[in-house]
Amino acid sequence: MCLAIPARVIETLEPDQARVALGGIQKTISTALVDDVKTGDYLIVHVGFAIGKLDPAEAERTLALLSEMGTTLDNPAAYR
Repeated sequence: MCLAIPARVIETLEPDQARVALGGIQKTISTALVDDVKTGDYLIVHVGFAIGKLDPAEAERTLALLSEMGTTLDNPAAYR
């Protein structure tokens, strides 16, 4: 399954790259497909490429849901 996930830009890099925070991981991605990327922006990242910007509130809601899903998947008792 391929999944595009929100990531927060922690540093813009040249040319057309940025370092983003994905949970507890930092990763360098391409921003060639998105205009005017700034530190603090939330981007939708798919296989190492930013494919769009995301409203910060929507990004936080999505990250909270993904975190909740991860907690549930790690807890077998949640399936009983």
